[in-house]
Amino acid sequence: MIYRLIIFLVLNFTALGVGGLLAGKGASSVWYASINKAPWTPPGWVFGAAWVTIMICFSIYLAYLWPTTENKTLLIGLLVIQYLFNIAWNPIFFRYHNISLGLFVIIGLTLIVGFILFYYWSILKLKSILLLPYFIWLLIATSLNMYAFLKN
Repeated sequence: MIYRLIIFLVLNFTALGVGGLLAGKGASSVWYASINKAPWTPPGWVFGAAWVTIMICFSIYLAYLWPTTENKTLLIGLLVIQYLFNIAWNPIFFRYHNISLGLFVIIGLTLIVGFILFYYWSILKLKSILLLPYFIWLLIATSLNMYAFLKN
């Protein structure tokens, strides 16, 4: 279990780091400061704390899921898509200021994580709660991106 956890921690935090690097100045950019943001946009520090918590929970979830799933090819495919969407959203939104494409990507990411949550629920049962922070955060992030799309 511990080796799987370490592998998934490395994978998840690497993806998070790559996305952050590709974002440029990200949330501290002049562009982001100037756009209309949703009234429920959390303070900047919440994003970092949320993502650390999410990736730890997601890693634990995956460490439990990996040995119990029969179709590893499906799981790997879902994870690759999830990583690609997670990494891609940052530069699309923050570096290239493409709010509409960012919305499409984050909706896709939310759907993938939601699919993982519900598809594997029967295998992990209550341990699936570990994926809820990620799914809930994506619902919030999607609403923030949607607001930016509608108001900018």
